[in-house]
Amino acid sequence: MKRILAFILLFLFMVSCAPAQTSGPWWPDSVFYEIFVRSFNDSDGDGIGDFNGITAKLDYLQSLGVTAIWLMPINPSPSYHGYDVLDYYDVNPQYGTMDDFKRLLAEAHKRDMHVIIDLVLNHTSSQHPWFQSANSDAQSSYRNWYLWADEYVGNHWHGGQAGYYYGFFWSEMPDLNYTNPEVTAEMGKMSLFWLNEVGVDGFRIDAAKHLVEEGTKFESTPANHEWLKEYYASIKKNTTNAYLIGEIYGAGALVSKIYKNELDHIFNFEIASGAVNSANGGANSGIRSAIIFARKDNPEGNFATFLTNHDQERVMSTLRGDINKAKIASFLLLTSPGTPFLYYGEEIGMTGKKPDEYIRTPMQWDTTQNAGFSTGEPWIAVNKDYTERINVTEQENDPNSLLNHYRALIALRDEHAALRTGEAIPVETKNNAVFAMLRQNKNETLLILVNLGKSAITDYQLSLEESVLKNGTFQIQTLFGNAEAASLNIENGLFGNYQPVPELSAYQMLILKIK
Repeated sequence: MKRILAFILLFLFMVSCAPAQTSGPWWPDSVFYEIFVRSFNDSDGDGIGDFNGITAKLDYLQSLGVTAIWLMPINPSPSYHGYDVLDYYDVNPQYGTMDDFKRLLAEAHKRDMHVIIDLVLNHTSSQHPWFQSANSDAQSSYRNWYLWADEYVGNHWHGGQAGYYYGFFWSEMPDLNYTNPEVTAEMGKMSLFWLNEVGVDGFRIDAAKHLVEEGTKFESTPANHEWLKEYYASIKKNTTNAYLIGEIYGAGALVSKIYKNELDHIFNFEIASGAVNSANGGANSGIRSAIIFARKDNPEGNFATFLTNHDQERVMSTLRGDINKAKIASFLLLTSPGTPFLYYGEEIGMTGKKPDEYIRTPMQWDTTQNAGFSTGEPWIAVNKDYTERINVTEQENDPNSLLNHYRALIALRDEHAALRTGEAIPVETKNNAVFAMLRQNKNETLLILVNLGKSAITDYQLSLEESVLKNGTFQIQTLFGNAEAASLNIENGLFGNYQPVPELSAYQMLILKIK
């Protein structure tokens, strides 16, 4: 009852301050780019990336085809990563001022780019004034903003000055107590501050399945789902165009359906691992099964896709530096259903292995000192491979570069709605080194075809096993890849034993339009 009251108060506050928005969702058609501000571009030579540095590179992002940006945490924080927040109403001074951030937003919006920010709802920094008060005084008005026990309970409980407090991820990140309506109301108010007063376009909600604990269950509890549902409804009442995406680690298409009416999207880890594993291993089982599950569990494609992110080793390192496999992985990502997210530097093949600092190293812009990231000493060393064509400048004018491969695929995705929101229909290939699927909407049908392996293939046959096409003989237009494809005969809405080209060369990728 207290939580419901908190959301009622939040709703009344929203009505008084939020302008109504009526246009439809923008995120299904977007291509997102995840940026760790500290490592993207340093405009003032202090070795730390900043808002003005991102603003200076918006034209580059636009040339890549990016239409939305996700900024990792930008609030003041005692750590390099920012996931332990000191102040929810300000920006990290190492990244610039609030005016600098608003200028970034304005310049992005001029280019029809949306900007979302990481919203760390689950926990604060142990140095946040709320926790400092709660920890120092058992009678503090902020005591019930966190979870406390008189005695040690077990894992994730940490000794404080006046009892033990719960912090799932780290002792320096105490969890907030969302059974307290004051916490719910405050975080709702803060969310509206960023949406309506600052002007961001939405949030990536960190650790979204960990917000509300119940007894000994610390993730995906019924109370957690209920809280997200109420939060989502209150945000959407007057900010319908605000995008809410949640981090539900390990989730697939089925889980994304469970979070309907709680979040607009969650990340589809099945497609991520399927694309990377198929590119790495040269077999279609990973991506094929992920697409089949997605079609069964969430056929609308209402989820986000990616290859790897800031918590995982970079995709190029996972693929052991093989540019052909990197091209395959990006091809699978950008032709699959869902809204794709790229991790900064992925498009030029940046490498990085854990610990986390080394998967968040500075962006590699050119071959000058510090890869063009900063005129000063970077906060962490730039990867040494930046002189080996793993930088933007060296790849800009090379039509065969990984960068221009990404550009071409994103441009096609922008031109063809079937690649963005069309249905995904698996096609049998009779060869596990070949993957194929249809992407189809009411206006067009595209055939996605790729040889995942390092050897040429002639022994493959494409068969469509469910009737989704019109009968007749159709000409084939090649949209991506160098090939002249054979015409296609369709009977009873099906086709079988079809070879668009007699031989698929090693790592060959084709997007074919059935005209």
